[in-house]
Amino acid sequence: MKKSILNMKSLDIYLSSLSKEKVNQIINFQESDDSPNLNLLSFDVYLQNFHQIRNQISRNNDILTVKNMSKKYNWSNDLDSIFKNNSFEALVLTDLSKRIVWVNTGFSEMTGYSKKFAINKTPRFLQGSHTSQETKKRIQQKLLLGTPFKEVIINHKKDKSTYKCEISIFPLKNNFTTHFLALEKIAL
Repeated sequence: MKKSILNMKSLDIYLSSLSKEKVNQIINFQESDDSPNLNLLSFDVYLQNFHQIRNQISRNNDILTVKNMSKKYNWSNDLDSIFKNNSFEALVLTDLSKRIVWVNTGFSEMTGYSKKFAINKTPRFLQGSHTSQETKKRIQQKLLLGTPFKEVIINHKKDKSTYKCEISIFPLKNNFTTHFLALEKIAL
């Protein structure tokens, strides 16, 4: 039953993208005994494209959210360049005390933690027994320098499994640093 509902929704989406003439041709199609059985495999292709479009919209919304915060805090960083030159699955924005003030949905998908849970915590809650002390020290030292950097750290998901996280951290500045933006992705 669920599959047929999904197929009907897919059909609705597909049909809404067609011209009236094409829709009428499909609706008025009459199958004869000698006509081939046509499976609608095109929906799989359409759905793949739909997911790509949805992911791009989500990414654009995340970037827009950060740009709106940039206006609020008068950051002088070239955010267009940052996002153009760095891929990400998750975004984490922290204040100077390294408390999380915002995360995107990708953060929840990557870690298993809700946005609400992450707010006002430091990213240290993702660290655990497999997290290297040397890596943590390097990150702390680089944060103090106030320049962008990349690092790979082993973090822990909510389910306690580990993952290698590549983080690109950018100090966000007006006259001085006010926040840190981390672009994160699973390291291979």
